[in-house]
Amino acid sequence: MKYDFIIVGGGIVGLSTAWQLKQRYRDKTLLLLEKESALARHQTGHNSGVIHAGVYYAPDSLKARFCKEGAAASYEFCKQHGIPCRRIGKLLVATNTEERLRMDVLFERCLENGLSPEAISPVRLRELEPEITGIGAILIRESGIVDFVGICREMAQQIRLMGGEIRLGTTVTGIAESPDQVRIQTCKDTLQTDRLVVCAGLMADRLAAMQGLARDFRIIPFRGEYFRLRAPKNDVIAHLIYPIPDPARPFLGVHLTKMIDGTVTVGPNAVLGWKREGYGKFNFKFRDTFETISFPGFWKLSSRHLGSGLREYRNSMWKRGYLGQVRKYCPGITLQDLEPYPAGIRAQAVLRDGTMVDDFLFKETARSLHVCNAPSPAATSAIPIGKYICEKLTSRSIS
Repeated sequence: MKYDFIIVGGGIVGLSTAWQLKQRYRDKTLLLLEKESALARHQTGHNSGVIHAGVYYAPDSLKARFCKEGAAASYEFCKQHGIPCRRIGKLLVATNTEERLRMDVLFERCLENGLSPEAISPVRLRELEPEITGIGAILIRESGIVDFVGICREMAQQIRLMGGEIRLGTTVTGIAESPDQVRIQTCKDTLQTDRLVVCAGLMADRLAAMQGLARDFRIIPFRGEYFRLRAPKNDVIAHLIYPIPDPARPFLGVHLTKMIDGTVTVGPNAVLGWKREGYGKFNFKFRDTFETISFPGFWKLSSRHLGSGLREYRNSMWKRGYLGQVRKYCPGITLQDLEPYPAGIRAQAVLRDGTMVDDFLFKETARSLHVCNAPSPAATSAIPIGKYICEKLTSRSIS
């Protein structure tokens, strides 16, 4: 069967794209393919649930633009569809003089990105968060929390109500583009489409290569391990609590996140994943590991961040070391407060020279668009990303 649009990937970016395409083209046929038995099973379903405001990103980047637009769009979507969300605000806490200096730079970045940050003194910090210790903080009121899987369910329902089709348990095994169509082989049948969008997350490089696109990057999976605070500690914070990030490290550091269900998570760290979709305690898949260690960019990246990488592994294996990361700003938390919680996997695109792709990365052909890198805050930014893809996809006439 032939469709006007086929979207591969049932995470929030794929669903947002399908939802907006169907809104624009009610008379066009649309099919979304997802290899799992349910939607949002990977990055979307294993993230922190934070609606980010756009604090850290370069002002001229797609990240900064999409995040600010996406936060507003996410709040509006939740309001329209009755999805629980809370704008509880984020505190970025400095615990020493070096972090205090970096905090001032971060404050300016917030202003450049059109936010309304508030500088918080130690006294005011203690008033806002009695359990949090620091020598200063930035309050970002625009940040909030939501269940992104709930947003996905609603988008899927809207797609179906508009006549779109969603097929679960359908793995794409081949993609071939010709001048007049894209042919897609799945584990069940062969499909044709005028335009293809691939939002494959952890498998983005493999799907691009499947279509014959240059595989000049590799998805390196980074495993983010979390704990959950035991129930009596659910009221330990009122805001999201984040450390001041170290620019020498590629990720943000361990933070405290109040979830939409009232629980509080601690994390994540960032260690190499030996399996792209491995969420259990011990995970290994030969193909995933081989593709990582055989890629020159992995070794160049590892050499640049060897020290921080070793610290992350130490804290992964040594719970007391992990605890030390959060006790810097929340000294009242003990080992007994940390309970198991599912891990997440971040799909990070890395170039052959070892550079981590920091912004969104797209690859286009005449009839297709592949989302090759959709880093955090992709969930927050999903609605403007989907809009951007729609505009890119339909900006060229095809004979």
